[in-house]
Amino acid sequence: MDISSVCIVGGSGFVGRALAEQLAPRGIGVRVITRNRPRAMPLAVLPTVEIVVADPHDTGSLARAFENMDAVVNLVGILHEGRRQTFESCHVELPARVVEACHSAGVQHLVHMSSLGASDSGPSAYLRSKAAGEAAVRRTAGILPFTIFRPSVIYGAGDSFLNRFATFARWFPVIPMPAADARVQPIWVEDVARCMAGCLGDARHFGRAWELCGPQAISLADLQRFVARTLGRDPAIVALPGAVASLQAFVLEHLPGKLLTRDNLRSLEADATCSQPFPEIFGFKPSPLEAVVPEYLAGTAARARYARYRQGVGR
Repeated sequence: MDISSVCIVGGSGFVGRALAEQLAPRGIGVRVITRNRPRAMPLAVLPTVEIVVADPHDTGSLARAFENMDAVVNLVGILHEGRRQTFESCHVELPARVVEACHSAGVQHLVHMSSLGASDSGPSAYLRSKAAGEAAVRRTAGILPFTIFRPSVIYGAGDSFLNRFATFARWFPVIPMPAADARVQPIWVEDVARCMAGCLGDARHFGRAWELCGPQAISLADLQRFVARTLGRDPAIVALPGAVASLQAFVLEHLPGKLLTRDNLRSLEADATCSQPFPEIFGFKPSPLEAVVPEYLAGTAARARYARYRQGVGR
């Protein structure tokens, strides 16, 4: 199936920007749906990118945005609930609307971002809502070709994950850590975007759900130590007992920014590690932390990313 145009819902976010940057050099038309035009404007420098301001929670707006699009990628997701955005609205109701709008617009392929550990019986509302979102997508089987991705923690330049660990390492000689033994298998955002771009229109991916992980499973405590060493720091890591961690999360979820919530903490009860090796079908090996993190924590990743982009345009 030939894919020449892609609409990205949530395209101004972390993964969406990386995906647009991979699709544009291929000459694929990219329509980015956003409710915040200024946030999406950095993508305007990319050829073939069109920015459309629309409400993704309105089926009619989505159907109009999907017109003349061969594929749709839904990247909308939240880690914390707020007054205006809930897990139910973003992870369950929105995927159902995306599916309906895809039908109306005649979209040929839907790619949906879920999460590693998504399950009806997951320990957190976040993971259960992600499973419900997958179910909404799966109900279109036989009518609309779809592909689901379940990544572990995603990192890269501009992330809100390892950059936060870096902030802790720079400022605090002692770091109290909840769920210190929880294991994750971080994957680089560029590798996630490469998988998504590579699956578009490929029938081998239709109806499949792919787990995406980097090559190394690591505890949160060891990940914090790795980031600290990268920055030349050596803070003491204090693992918080469960009750203390829960109290910390309760306090933090009521502060501006919500660094951690009790639901986040419950999500960490299920290790975010892959049950299978990285899928060979994508034709590459994911990058190790050591090859990526020192570069972008040192502030050079943005230059490297656009150097790769310029190189791609020249090919």
